Amino acid sequence: MAVAMAIEALRRKSVERIILARPAVEAGESLGFLPGNLKEKVDPYLAPLYDALYDMLPKETVGQFFVDRTIEVSPLAYMRGRTLHNAFIILDEAQNATVKQLKMFLTRLGTCSKAIVCGDVTQVDLRNERSGLCTMEKMLSKIPDIEFIHLDGRDVMRHKLVKEIIRAYDDFEAKNG
Repeated sequence: MAVAMAIEALRRKSVERIILARPAVEAGESLGFLPGNLKEKVDPYLAPLYDALYDMLPKETVGQFFVDRTIEVSPLAYMRGRTLHNAFIILDEAQNATVKQLKMFLTRLGTCSKAIVCGDVTQVDLRNERSGLCTMEKMLSKIPDIEFIHLDGRDVMRHKLVKEIIRAYDDFEAKNG
């Protein structure tokens, strides 16, 4: 949904670019050293965002947007010090951003920019730090123009079995703590 909203904002010309960011946190396993340049190291973490882009735009358009930097990919750690004007910024997998990282991300907003922070607090992969997403709503809910939207299993747009799997996990956790 976030990528679709970003593409629509770009089409309406309410933003000039889309920035996709994600923390580079492995999902409970260590992949070790990844060879290659920065893009090659970061690409595996951003595959879900690429998938969404390719589902909604022709491959050639996406490729051109990357070339002319209409769409930019940035590891969350590389956002520090930037001010992002006229941009639609998506932070994906925000449950794996620390409190400090999330504050840093949210304070990158420049004029005429919008941000969407996406994450699932049931899928935190941080080992030694608290998830910023888990505390963000408590801190920011009283600020006008900030909205929190909570999705659940009914909102799943994947294979029909995914809803049943989520329901089974939720039921199991409710019964077994």
